[in-house]
Amino acid sequence: MIVVALLLGAAALWGASRLVWFAEFRDGGVRGTILHTETGEQRAVSLVPLAILALAGVAGVVATGGWARRALGVLLVLAGAAGVWAAVDGVRFGGFADGLPVSQMLIGRGLAALGGILVAVGGLAAIKGAGSAVRLGARYSAPGAKRKARDPDTELWEALSEGEDPTANR
Repeated sequence: MIVVALLLGAAALWGASRLVWFAEFRDGGVRGTILHTETGEQRAVSLVPLAILALAGVAGVVATGGWARRALGVLLVLAGAAGVWAAVDGVRFGGFADGLPVSQMLIGRGLAALGGILVAVGGLAAIKGAGSAVRLGARYSAPGAKRKARDPDTELWEALSEGEDPTANR
């Protein structure tokens, strides 16, 4: 769930950076009145770095555990909040002239808000599941720890494999 939320959040933030966020008619001199547009990346330059951070968060969540995963989760929650803030900062819902791509402007900001929420949810899930979720390489984290054998015969063979005499203690 964590990985899916972060991947979808990153995709939404990146997609929002490609859509039109601002449009107005400007005087173009001899060309007359022209439509000037700016994309989400031009209006909120933090969208693409936040998307990249969410992608890096996927690798970080998979590779870490415990306190490191909790700290990463807090960072992802803050990144999600920044994505939502970028979406709602400067939004307006009225006073548009005819011919402006209003729906695309609102969809771009809505997509950025959705991406920020998904990244924050992924961060919260990483915080919540930091102690219980399996991390990459956890199987090899404690090489000196004894594992319980499934049956006595398996225990004897594992002792032989480790170079011990399984009959010495019996």
